Amino acid sequence: MIPDEVTKLAKQLVSIPSETTRSNAAISDFLQSWLQEHGFTVERLSYVDALGEEKVNLIAKLGNGKGGLGFFSHSDTVHGDPCGWNPFDPVIQQDKLIGRGCCDMKGPLAATLIAAATAAHGQLSKPVYLVTTADEENGHVGARYIIEHSALLEDNWPENAIVAEPTGMVPVYAHKGGALITVTAHGKAAHTSTEKGVSANFIIAPFLADMAALVPVFRNTERFKNHEFNPPTNGFNMTIDDGNCRPNVTAAKTVVRLSLRLMPNDHHDEQMAMIEDKAKAYGLEVEHRILEPFYISPDAEVIQTACRVTGIPKAVTVSYGTEAEAYQKFTEPVILGPGSIEQAHTKGEWIDIEQLQKAVAVFSKMIELLCK
Repeated sequence: MIPDEVTKLAKQLVSIPSETTRSNAAISDFLQSWLQEHGFTVERLSYVDALGEEKVNLIAKLGNGKGGLGFFSHSDTVHGDPCGWNPFDPVIQQDKLIGRGCCDMKGPLAATLIAAATAAHGQLSKPVYLVTTADEENGHVGARYIIEHSALLEDNWPENAIVAEPTGMVPVYAHKGGALITVTAHGKAAHTSTEKGVSANFIIAPFLADMAALVPVFRNTERFKNHEFNPPTNGFNMTIDDGNCRPNVTAAKTVVRLSLRLMPNDHHDEQMAMIEDKAKAYGLEVEHRILEPFYISPDAEVIQTACRVTGIPKAVTVSYGTEAEAYQKFTEPVILGPGSIEQAHTKGEWIDIEQLQKAVAVFSKMIELLCK
């Protein structure tokens, strides 16, 4: 197969490493130049992460007026994992583009770029936005940064948005979020022969028993379910870390991490309170971090438009998370993009070129319907 414009651009993006543990400045430089060459006004927002790496977000706008349609993507990827393949040397094999990020989400990003750049500029009555963020793979830090700092978005958030994560070009109207609750017990390390130690594992043990008792409660109580999802439950899980303490030493610290896959209308605030109240009752340290679930009405204009354009009769829900959770207070997003989520983060990651091409046509039609 001869590479077409979108495949060529996707290959270029994949060939620029942008693992989330490192700076994404190089790929952002490329994207900014490309966008400006195609007539976009570009706002560049940078910050330095906890490791001292520069992270760059781009907000680009084409056209005037209020409302419009925004394409939201991220330019970072998970680790390349070079063992057994060349993750940043993309190749085409059997009508598939192979390389780190081609599916999640440099291929979808390329499709949004081509679609927006080839829109009939003079016929747009509403603007088109292209947004690329850093640190999506690290808790959606970049998305939150642009919400707080973007002058272009503060001036006008688009009415509708496409978060172009890989969905197999099936429109998604809701997804699960996540909560991580960290509970810590402190003991005193000593050799067990001295009987002078205090095991943090014994201190936290009663709390662990209480958490085990919550498993059937969370799994079977109807008020904690949402049947729009499959499975309709929150995947309550727990891991334990005592620093790999040896059997002849009492553990100085034990850290328990509990996770929930949050859903809309699942009363997860109540669930989190049940966990945290138990921890505090035992005098344990507690902290939590939340990524909210995403939900808009399946009858929303952007969802119904996506269904008409793709020919998919009904939008669906998914269990994985996206930056749509951060944007939903400001715009109405649909999650829609080429590629399969099953390929995301895998060794040998690939995307079907025919679906990549189809995405350009779908995104172009979405612009025509929502911006003209």
